[in-house]
Amino acid sequence: MLKQRVVTALVLLAVLLPLLFHAQPEPFMAFSLAMVSAGAWEWGRLNGWAARQAVAGGVAFGAVMLALWLGWGLDLPPWVWWLPTLVWVLGGALLLRRGVVGWGALPAGLRLPVGFVALAFAWVAMAQLRTVGINFLLSAFFLVWAADVFAYFGGKAFGRRKLAPAISPGKSWAGVYTGAMGVAVVALVWRWADASQALDSPSVFTQLLVAHPVMGWLGLLILTAMSVVGDLVESLVKRSAGFKDSSNLLPGHGGVLDRVDALLPVLPMVMLLVSV
Repeated sequence: MLKQRVVTALVLLAVLLPLLFHAQPEPFMAFSLAMVSAGAWEWGRLNGWAARQAVAGGVAFGAVMLALWLGWGLDLPPWVWWLPTLVWVLGGALLLRRGVVGWGALPAGLRLPVGFVALAFAWVAMAQLRTVGINFLLSAFFLVWAADVFAYFGGKAFGRRKLAPAISPGKSWAGVYTGAMGVAVVALVWRWADASQALDSPSVFTQLLVAHPVMGWLGLLILTAMSVVGDLVESLVKRSAGFKDSSNLLPGHGGVLDRVDALLPVLPMVMLLVSV
């Protein structure tokens, strides 16, 4: 399993890094659209669609997003980011309160479009972050990755009180706290790098902390918490569907949704926070 994970990660990096650091954002945007379209296919499978329906849904999702990109562009006004933010904050809290059974009780006519809309907003946010600059986008990614990595090791070392045992037994409150501390460390290091290096754009950390230090740290704390919510919501959906992974598309890692679940609420919220 470990060898498989490493090989998959290396292949992904070999594809992703040249696209990410390309002089123009379009190659990365096209690749990320293909990935979120695969996530839409997985979402259909998790919510009861048959194999052909799920494939058709993923293709249709990608086609609609491509049409929006080519026809109208992806430069959304700042107020639009309030919509996914409120849905994630209020809807995420409600879903986690109701648990696995509560998700299955919702009608498919609600569950399916909610996931597609979440993927759409996350991809558009990712595209806008990349348009601003590579450093801006990478810092948003690292915020989520730091929260996850520090939470993993903190949970392993100190995790006794479980966070949501019925949804994700491996997560603990200690992991949440160490994840937040990890994000704080990354923020300080990245602020120093922004100030001392000639980077193509300011990072998320710099934009938030320079604009208003107190509110900036609060914003980072909220983003860290929402990365946990995104992870838990995807785990809840998988448990409701009886799936261990969202798919086997990424050998050793599961599916696309397994890798981007924490990014889904965070990326739109980043766009909102740096806008206001």
